[in-house]
Amino acid sequence: MPQLQILLFASYADAFGSGTVTVSVPDLATVADVVVALRSLPGGGVLPDSPLVAVDRRYRPGAVAVHAGQEIAVIPPVAGG
Repeated sequence: MPQLQILLFASYADAFGSGTVTVSVPDLATVADVVVALRSLPGGGVLPDSPLVAVDRRYRPGAVAVHAGQEIAVIPPVAGG
């Protein structure tokens, strides 16, 4: 199983206890597979139904393929003012 490093920010980093985590995903993994893997980790319960996931700095839907070497980040909700 490939392993991917995932970047986490703000409240997600707090919930997972780190700014990065490594997850195992199936071959030919998608963004949705990354979210499933994250939910299985301690702290994963904080993720909403459809968290924002950026792959190589562009938001991507669940069906987009991901692979090792890409920058994958899960972006928490932000408030502005």
